[in-house]
Amino acid sequence: MQAQQRGVVEVLAAVRQQLEKRGARGIRELGRTFRALDSFDGNKKVDPQEFAVGLRENGVVLSSAECSILFRYFDKDGDGSVNFDEFLVGIRGSPNARRQALIDKAFLKFDRDGNGYIDAADLRGVYNCQFHPKVQRGQMTEDQALTEFLSSFNDRNRDGRITKDEWDEYYAAVSSSIDNDDHFVQLMKTAWRLD
Repeated sequence: MQAQQRGVVEVLAAVRQQLEKRGARGIRELGRTFRALDSFDGNKKVDPQEFAVGLRENGVVLSSAECSILFRYFDKDGDGSVNFDEFLVGIRGSPNARRQALIDKAFLKFDRDGNGYIDAADLRGVYNCQFHPKVQRGQMTEDQALTEFLSSFNDRNRDGRITKDEWDEYYAAVSSSIDNDDHFVQLMKTAWRLD
């Protein structure tokens, strides 16, 4: 068991490293791929073949043995499937308390009635795109940067609303790609004009 645990740690590190090369979108795209693979029954689980395909389609190169080690590790109940939400949290981790507090504060800035979602239109005029690298380089307008940002949320219901879970998932992926807490705090404060 000890040798297998070391194998899991090494394989997890390799997956994280490969996804980090893709930036914050790496983990989000992996989540989207798994959701697409699960479209048949919607049980939020993938089988070993879907698991391997999802990783491969997102640029994660693992041997068959490594994929099996990882799959067995995340198959918590031994039913031959992996809950992909648990897998994604296991890969990216959760934001620490300081980061999560800012993520929550930004969401609540828009969800004033406490209904658990914000409309994409609520973000316009509040999300500050002027510091987006492509805007600063003149490669896109602020409106284009806002549109790009909004398209990065996973609107599961396709209803034009961003739920708290979707918000948290997005910022957990962003958080996982930023090592420095102070940098993450500054990013959130600047983007959402938080105190």
